[in-house]
Amino acid sequence: MGEHRGFLGMIGCIDCMHWEWKNCPTAWKGQYSRGSAKPTIVLEAVASYDLWIWHAFFGLPGTLNDINVLDHSPVFDDIIQGQAPQVTFCFNENEYRLAYYLTDGIYPKWATFIQSITLPQGPKAALFAQHQEAVRKDVEQVFGVLQARFAIVKNPARFWDLDKIGKIMRACIILHNMIVEDERDGYGYTNVDISEFQ
Repeated sequence: MGEHRGFLGMIGCIDCMHWEWKNCPTAWKGQYSRGSAKPTIVLEAVASYDLWIWHAFFGLPGTLNDINVLDHSPVFDDIIQGQAPQVTFCFNENEYRLAYYLTDGIYPKWATFIQSITLPQGPKAALFAQHQEAVRKDVEQVFGVLQARFAIVKNPARFWDLDKIGKIMRACIILHNMIVEDERDGYGYTNVDISEFQ
């Protein structure tokens, strides 16, 4: 999947988005509010260059940062249980069997996370850092597209019930992926015989 973007063995990019919760119950506001004092709910997603969302984990309080969300997330359950998909790729004459994600600097230094180089020394390191940071933006682009497509996700959540809000997010992600799948290979107009319409 990552071959299209120059990263052999890459599964996708992982990051979190905060969705403002306008009608958060007063008793929970402290748990869901961060620096802006507005309560938010976190969506963790793994996305690819074609805007497909491969993994979504939603519902944790907005006070949690990406590492805390990752601790609760089921994204690595398959790897921990030894059920991860078999991936083999070669890079610099070394064979690797573990796929990886592109992340920003807050994530832990695990073998399955590839982060940018904070202070690149030399042109190769600078080029890698520039390319990694550009490709990592795929997941942020997905968040922007999700909010542009669905006004309910762009605007603050107005429901009281966290379960209902979770179902809304899940439905929006499913619809988003359906649209991406439909548009992935074009619109299918290439085989239309124009003479039929004359």
